[in-house]
Amino acid sequence: MAAYKAALINEIEKLYKKKKALVALIISLVVIVLGQLAVVGVRSGFGVRGAGSVEFPVLVLSVVVNTILPLFTALIAIDCFSGEFSHNLMRVTLTRPVSRLKIYTAKVTAIAVFILANLLILMVFSMLAGFLFNANSATITAVARTVLVYVISLFPLFTLALGIVFLANILKSGTSVFFVAIIVFLAIKAFGIFFSEYASLLITTQLDWYNLWLANSLPLAKIGREFCLMLGYALMFFAAGFYLFDKKEF
Repeated sequence: MAAYKAALINEIEKLYKKKKALVALIISLVVIVLGQLAVVGVRSGFGVRGAGSVEFPVLVLSVVVNTILPLFTALIAIDCFSGEFSHNLMRVTLTRPVSRLKIYTAKVTAIAVFILANLLILMVFSMLAGFLFNANSATITAVARTVLVYVISLFPLFTLALGIVFLANILKSGTSVFFVAIIVFLAIKAFGIFFSEYASLLITTQLDWYNLWLANSLPLAKIGREFCLMLGYALMFFAAGFYLFDKKEF
């Protein structure tokens, strides 16, 4: 356990120093500012109420969870594996007295920490922006629900990240992994549009999983089914990715 903890801290420190994490945060904050300006403009120009203090964070989440966060999650996942493969840094990592399973697990855990940190920072700033412009609409229940939907959004994004890690262990070039991931992501999105009856089975559709938790009456059966699907995807991607990682020679 101590070896895994040390490996995890090392991976988090490496992610912390990467500029991509800072860029992801800056772009997320820009989305918040532009979104709130748009809400204020609609409210003042057309007399429409716009999004309230707790509705605005959900509006921001609906935008970033399908655009910015998957993009930067892909970049971070690629850096953790393909980036170290191409710069021969993985060989240095493997010289430490830590098993490959612990190194692999530490890397994917660090990616999960990156995703969760981005979600929480985004949530805090979007809620602050919402309170600043429409504090009267906030209730404890609504705030708790907002926190919930941000936290549970970690799971589908992390499942997506494990899929990209799997690709990163197949392809050598980080650029190739990135473009293949983008093409596959868009192809699955298009498949879900044209074959909507199968959309609920697709990982891209599950990025909107948080919407199920916003219903007045929770559809527990559907939530449970999508959770099991994502868990199945996550376990398969993790196992397949580790198998390839364990067989690699550095």
